[in-house]
Amino acid sequence: MTFRIGIDLGGTKTEIVALDEAGVIAQRLRVPTAAGDYAATLRMIAGLVDEVERSLGIAGTRRATIGVGTPGSASPVTGLLRNANSVCLNGRPFRQDLEALLARPVRIENDASCFALSEAVDGAGSGAEVVFGVILGTGVGGGLVINGRVLRGANAIGSEWGHNPLPWMQPDEYPGTQCYCGRPGCIETFLSGPALAAGHARAGGRVLSAEQIVGTAASGDALCEATLARYEAQLARALASVINLVDPDVIVLGGGLSNADRLYAAVPGLWDKFIFSDVVRTRLVRNLHGDSSGVRGAAWLWAPTNEAQLAS
Repeated sequence: MTFRIGIDLGGTKTEIVALDEAGVIAQRLRVPTAAGDYAATLRMIAGLVDEVERSLGIAGTRRATIGVGTPGSASPVTGLLRNANSVCLNGRPFRQDLEALLARPVRIENDASCFALSEAVDGAGSGAEVVFGVILGTGVGGGLVINGRVLRGANAIGSEWGHNPLPWMQPDEYPGTQCYCGRPGCIETFLSGPALAAGHARAGGRVLSAEQIVGTAASGDALCEATLARYEAQLARALASVINLVDPDVIVLGGGLSNADRLYAAVPGLWDKFIFSDVVRTRLVRNLHGDSSGVRGAAWLWAPTNEAQLAS
């Protein structure tokens, strides 16, 4: 039996899974990330792969493909990682170094794209031709999958949705707060969990986390309700621009804010007036695989047709 190993390299934790030929998780481990140390990060990943393969009885056989979801992306010109919030990875030949350690090909992709791929293959977007995956968490990211393949793009920045400006800005939103990328008004500065909390505080609310705001709004707090209504309107505009551009069949939400049930009814009720169509059939849905979606997507970077390459 061959296996697909997926690795989700996060800032604080790293998860590894092995999927069997049916896509069932055969092994899973989660460990703290070796934060801030590039060489230690490589050794950690190699050690996890070795441990998983030994537990499956395939150590030394190279009968597992390796896919890694990373923050940032690799430059198509230099091959070096860039735009990662785990800054020790930036400017490094991460894929090449990992391939040398593991003695086999490795595929890497942005973590939001891995999330979208997971949900497109056997998740909430299964069977759809065009799936747009959205991460609404500490940061905001996007991934686009068409016919089961991640759209990477000529510059390998396909679906960097969070670093576009919020569309149809209202007077009280312009020009927006400064994003870490150096530009003001990015979608991430409005729709991330920390941005939601900061916006609530600016509107005169108590200092609460995004999760607390959602819970308190459900209890009838008027100010939290107003904060969430504002968030839903902003999310509707941001997703309307995606629909106008790529017209996905399904938009799948992930990240902590995807657990807010109210989004799935409220946002589609708001986005119609911004979409250039007489009818909007795009569905907004919650992810199926939860916290494991990204790591599963990393494993799915190798399709079944790639398995013949394992022995090469």
